Amino acid sequence: MAKRLLKYKNYDVHSITTVTADGRRNANIATWVMQTSMGGTHLVVALYQPDLTIELVRESGILNVNLLATDQPNLIRKLGQQSGRTKDKFKNLPHALDERGCPFLTEALGYAQCWVVSQINAGDHDLFVCEVLKQVVLHPNKTVMTNAYIKEKKLVRG
Repeated sequence: MAKRLLKYKNYDVHSITTVTADGRRNANIATWVMQTSMGGTHLVVALYQPDLTIELVRESGILNVNLLATDQPNLIRKLGQQSGRTKDKFKNLPHALDERGCPFLTEALGYAQCWVVSQINAGDHDLFVCEVLKQVVLHPNKTVMTNAYIKEKKLVRG
């Protein structure tokens, strides 16, 4: 049985965190994040259209891209397989707020603080082109969680 070509690609696993002016916040899991400038000044983030995170990012125009580590497998279920519409994903989740009030995950490898500069519909996801305002490395000795890792550990379907 032939696989689809893109199934062979390996992606880093991220959590996108955001907050609105009235304090609504959410976090999700995203693997489709790509650097789009040589100097690391811009990223493209793909967000699934039905998710609460995309609504909040559209409203606020701000987000943090948190690069997850292999010691955070519990976040796949907590942030990627539950809805922020019915659960407070930040309950018992180690996090802090940046100077914009946007949450970031304190146990992640680090995060990129971003501002959305444009958005485009791309099928069942929207692509957000983001200017990177700041990059923060929190735990340089941790190992990056990848899509292959979460499949190997059976945290998602392959």
